[in-house]
Amino acid sequence: MAKLFSADWMNQLKDAWNNDPEVSGKLAEIGFNSIISCGFKDETDPRGVFVVENGVCVRAGDWSGESPDWDMRADMKDWLKWVEKGIGMVGMGTAYATGKLKFKTGDYSAMVKDPRMAGPFVKSFNLMKQIGADELG
Repeated sequence: MAKLFSADWMNQLKDAWNNDPEVSGKLAEIGFNSIISCGFKDETDPRGVFVVENGVCVRAGDWSGESPDWDMRADMKDWLKWVEKGIGMVGMGTAYATGKLKFKTGDYSAMVKDPRMAGPFVKSFNLMKQIGADELG
């Protein structure tokens, strides 16, 4: 398994995203374009980046200064729990409400109110479960 948020891991997530019609296909239907980054709450910069054009991830890897539309942060233990067990809409809402999942950029409230985005968003988190991850060294 690749280390969480490494370029290798981000590219495995990219492949899983692009191969899942419930994620890439549904987001293509609404013309979703975004730069998505993720990392840890205690760090200034994100670790990984995911560039989506018309629902399809066209580039993934190490964050290198991109300005994200969505920047998601959590503690290592929470990311690894979601990678291991997955997360549903209720769990996602609880993680957000309790501060376990933070958005440095992006409007979580608006996103979850739009089922065309909320469904694929939750499914994208469950793609992490498919690929697994090792803790950072």
